[in-house]
Amino acid sequence: ARLAGHSLPELTRVEVTGLAGVLDGIAAGAGPVAAAITEHALTRLRRLADAGLGYLTLDRPTRTLSGGEARRVKIVRYLGSTLTGLTYLFDEPSTGLHAADVDRLTGLLRRLRDRGNTVIVVDHDPAVIAAADHVIELGPGAGTRGGRLLFTGDVPALRAARTPTAGALTRPVRLNTRPRRPTGRLTVHIPAPDEAVPAGESSGTASPAVPASPAVPASPAAHNLHPATVRFPTGVLTCVTGVAGAGKTTLAARLLPAAHPAAVVVDQSPISASRRSSPATYLGLLDPLRRLFAAAHDVDPGWFSHNSTGACPDCDGAGTITTDLAFLDPVTTVCRTCHGTRYRPETDWYPLRGHTIAQVMAMTAARAAEVFPEPGIHARLTALERTGLGYLTLGQPLTTLSGGERQRLKLADHLHRTTASGRPRGDRDGRAPHRPGGAGGPDGPGGGLYVLDEPTAGLHRDDVAALIALLDRIVDDGGTVIAVEHDLDVIAHADHIIEIGPGGGTRGGRVTFTGPPAALLHDPASPTAPHLRRAIGHPAGADAGRGPSVSR
Repeated sequence: ARLAGHSLPELTRVEVTGLAGVLDGIAAGAGPVAAAITEHALTRLRRLADAGLGYLTLDRPTRTLSGGEARRVKIVRYLGSTLTGLTYLFDEPSTGLHAADVDRLTGLLRRLRDRGNTVIVVDHDPAVIAAADHVIELGPGAGTRGGRLLFTGDVPALRAARTPTAGALTRPVRLNTRPRRPTGRLTVHIPAPDEAVPAGESSGTASPAVPASPAVPASPAAHNLHPATVRFPTGVLTCVTGVAGAGKTTLAARLLPAAHPAAVVVDQSPISASRRSSPATYLGLLDPLRRLFAAAHDVDPGWFSHNSTGACPDCDGAGTITTDLAFLDPVTTVCRTCHGTRYRPETDWYPLRGHTIAQVMAMTAARAAEVFPEPGIHARLTALERTGLGYLTLGQPLTTLSGGERQRLKLADHLHRTTASGRPRGDRDGRAPHRPGGAGGPDGPGGGLYVLDEPTAGLHRDDVAALIALLDRIVDDGGTVIAVEHDLDVIAHADHIIEIGPGGGTRGGRVTFTGPPAALLHDPASPTAPHLRRAIGHPAGADAGRGPSVSR
């Protein structure tokens, strides 16, 4: 069966904007019943196009959507509902979105509001905050340092307040006008269809990307990327940016590590963990802590494990007891014996430095670093603080961490294995970690090669400044950092920019810009440039300077 000369599989392979044009033609010559059905489909397609997703095809698997694309598809679905008077709660909807996409997002949220609904958004993006009718700020810090109501009111009142978010809204972004000089380059070849993927090349000189045959679609392994040879400078902070769905993650987090296996990729994928897993177990802190407690009292280390002898006998070291109520949902309660600590009461007989093992697991990483100066323990705790996770308690279940926290926890795990000079520190058993190509080889000079996918996800602007300072330290210690980012502070602070675009999906996948951020400001075709100019508060950026970290 065919419709207007097209089969159903053919129509599902047409982009949303093209499909809308086909249906428009069908509706023009159709009867009333067919016209009504076509108009219903057109309404949904136009909403996708208005959300900046006109390049998607209906047969595209949802697992291939970027985070920003998936969030906008969900919001478009809500816009199709005829219900009003609902309350919508969005948790960080701007995560993974380019500044241009954030503008579309705020427009969608306003449309939901204008239809008689209440929209509550948890977000850090200044553009989302500025679009709100009412702002509630909690703080002033994270974890035990926060939890207080600092402000409630409209945006003009917030700008006049003295709160962390008020400062973030009013401080301009600083532009890096003195980028570091590259020490070399890493080459990534984006293959054409049916072309074998060659090994990457390394060189002692940096070079910009050299596009090749932009009209030819890329191979399946490269998704929407068009054939090109992209050169990443080493020894500097490189930011790969572009609108959602442009192909940034495919280039930096997939093709680059495939060509240069020494790369350490830190993304937001879930950590393989159970409810018993915690920052202490993930970073390998429990074993040295148990040995310290055991040595102090000459007892077996198993006494200080909630998975062994030290486990509470009533909850088996879970800290909670779940009661099955047959046809009703299970009821979970805190264990009355251990009060949620997971340890049997007898472990309180064996304190260390005035703290029981249960109290140590309830400590924040920052507090524990003060109590335990032992190098093997202190290095891991310091790595948590360096990545902005000093507020996490050592025993917090990993299943409760956000995507951004998981990513920074992975980064902390890699950082504690490396000394300040960039040499391997060794793994949890004291062995040097394996790095293909060598930590000091061409794939990762000095401190190694780190690829970070959206490292600012879930971070307040003040936290982003601390993260940038950490990335600077990695680079200054001889490392190479490549960050896939939309955050304008990271873009402005980077030494080198690679922009993928100009659009998403089939409209993207091309290297549209490569160079320092100051040069990006003057690129008339860049979708990032106008937002960066607005962020620094000066069209030419003449007054912006470079410091050790972005002043936010």
